[in-house]
Amino acid sequence: MTLFLRTAPRLLKRSLVNQKVSQYTAILGIISNVCNPSHASGALLLHSSATHGATGSDEVSKAQKAAISGEPTIFSKIVDKSIPADILYEDDKCLAFSDVAPQAPVHFLVIPKRPIPMLSMTTENDQVLLGHLLIVAKNTAEKLGLEKGYRVVINNGQDGAQSVYHLHVHVLGGRQMNWPPG
Repeated sequence: MTLFLRTAPRLLKRSLVNQKVSQYTAILGIISNVCNPSHASGALLLHSSATHGATGSDEVSKAQKAAISGEPTIFSKIVDKSIPADILYEDDKCLAFSDVAPQAPVHFLVIPKRPIPMLSMTTENDQVLLGHLLIVAKNTAEKLGLEKGYRVVINNGQDGAQSVYHLHVHVLGGRQMNWPPG
């Protein structure tokens, strides 16, 4: 009994320290999941999905399966009007339309009418078109009231999570963006 009374405070102290370490470890795990969603639990991803449309991992898995083909893309079909879209702007060079799986309160795409599979396949001859896409993105963002700011994203290739091989500029706004984005 005496031995128990002498060791109990040390055991209790160790137990409390271990409990605190466990709590900190759990908190760090949650923070790690939030900062690195690729390691997040299913519950966290489900929450993310519920608040922002499709989860990032869904888009990544689509990108890993996507490839450049000779077939028309969904964006080519939007350009030729065989698939309907909420078109926000159109001219002879490009088209801007609302994203069907928005990741922000305002999320639209700007695409060239001429199919270019990805940014890394552009040439010096595409400078004017690329500049035009960005000006259209800016003007459309202004038209949609994104005066507090917005994010412009171009995914390029599999590691860039490009799931449709038709160059497209994402414009996201209407909420505070987080950093770093990926």
